[in-house]
Amino acid sequence: MAQKGVQLDRETFSCSICLDLLKDPVTIPCGHSYCMNCIKHHWDGKLIHSCPQCKQSFTQRPVLLKTMLAALVEELKKTGLQAAPADHCYAGAEDVACDVCTGRKLRACKSCLVCLASYCDKHLQGHYEVGPLKKHKLVEPSKKLQENICSRHDEVMKLFCRTDQQCICLICTMDDHKGHNTVSAAAERTERQRELEGSRLNIQQRIQDREKEVKLLQQEVEAVNGSADKAVEDSEKMFTELIRLMEKRSSDVKQQVRSQQKREVSRVKELQEKLEQEISELKRRDTELKLLSHTEDHNQFLHSYPSLPALSEPTHSSSINIRPLRYFEDVTAALSAVRDKLQDVLREEWTNVSSTEVDVLLSAAEPTTRAGFLQYSQEITLDPNTANTELLLSEGSRKATYMEQDQSYSNHPDRFTYYEQVLSRESLTGRCYWEVEWRGEGVFVAVAYKNISRAGSGTECRFGLNDKSWSLNCNQNSYSFLYNNIRTPVSGPQSSRVGVYLDQRAGVLSFYSIISETMTLLHRVQTTFTQPLHAGLCLCYHNGDTAELCKLK
Repeated sequence: MAQKGVQLDRETFSCSICLDLLKDPVTIPCGHSYCMNCIKHHWDGKLIHSCPQCKQSFTQRPVLLKTMLAALVEELKKTGLQAAPADHCYAGAEDVACDVCTGRKLRACKSCLVCLASYCDKHLQGHYEVGPLKKHKLVEPSKKLQENICSRHDEVMKLFCRTDQQCICLICTMDDHKGHNTVSAAAERTERQRELEGSRLNIQQRIQDREKEVKLLQQEVEAVNGSADKAVEDSEKMFTELIRLMEKRSSDVKQQVRSQQKREVSRVKELQEKLEQEISELKRRDTELKLLSHTEDHNQFLHSYPSLPALSEPTHSSSINIRPLRYFEDVTAALSAVRDKLQDVLREEWTNVSSTEVDVLLSAAEPTTRAGFLQYSQEITLDPNTANTELLLSEGSRKATYMEQDQSYSNHPDRFTYYEQVLSRESLTGRCYWEVEWRGEGVFVAVAYKNISRAGSGTECRFGLNDKSWSLNCNQNSYSFLYNNIRTPVSGPQSSRVGVYLDQRAGVLSFYSIISETMTLLHRVQTTFTQPLHAGLCLCYHNGDTAELCKLK
């Protein structure tokens, strides 16, 4: 290079495809240079070949030319010039690019909601130094700035139409949105921000509740594991004791049999010896008598015969009863009977042991006092997006009033289009309790799955006429319960306040009549709930009828 002192721009010698210092640089007919492999891969499989930078197209795939740029890049490498990291300062495909930069654009660090443009650090300085620009609203880089421009009038949308629930520009208020309820976008944001904070508080409370439940379940797991370990340990001890007892009884029986065997054998041998002695004596006398019988001298015979000694008393062998292999059959029979009884006991008791089930999620018993119910009380609000247009919500969306004229609600897919019904914002899981205060001709106090149908006048939409909702019909003269289009008469004291207790996990739903602190059960449902539930109200009797979800805390 002729001039070492020339300040060389790193961007000049970088490939705009890989954003790295050129490798094996080549130049295409339009004059732009790329890494050879980068431009080849860029063109592979394409019918039309164009320059990634200037977009000039070529009818035939251009020949790649090597120029003196290759030698210059090699020289730059030797002098220490390196390509900047791809994500260091230049905008990539996923980044927001600076709208002021020309050529290869830098990444934007801020977007301006007034200019509707994004700026890199260099071009943002004016917003920090120039007086009028200092008042502009800077936010994190955004690719959606153009969404702030009215598609019809090409003006910044600074207003919000509450009638149509959309952002509009000033000109919009003079034609399509003329006469509508409009406020500044900032004012609507403030209102929505309050709702958002309320939702966040609700979510955070639910998070805390769920974390408590998770902690309780973890304690349940530890308790189950501890109880199971102890049960196994105790069972091993008990079976060891039973085995030892059986072994001891076996040893006792063996010792008893052997002892009796020894006594009986000794007695038999003693008798056997006596019999053998008697046999010997009888044989000896028989021999003497035989000799005497052969004496030929009659006088000698008569002289010797009276002097023969008398025989000894015979051994009473007639009492001997021979029973081969049956001496201890009573012991065997007794043990057999013990074995059969033990088997029966083990069989019966083992059924009890094996049929024992542990359910750590069994719900607590239903409270019996209002104070007991109140410990499960939950603050519930009504969802305006579900309210029928003839229902006016008030008192912080806790109270519904039946109005003959339609309210100015925007269209929403969750809204009940025919029946004067509304659902709660909050889903109900676990154990919950709430109370409804009503005035007028009557009200339907209900719970329903979120996926209950909303549009139309069919039974699939009405509380109590399908298998997705349960409803207590309260009026001035009577009560009745509705589920799956089956009506059940309910008796109980008339009251303008109804308490609802739900144990979603246990499948329990109970309705109570409340007079002062006295609670009377009206109807209880025992079923299986397959989804979280929402509280519901239906007002369809008379103009001005109201129902309010009471504050209990």
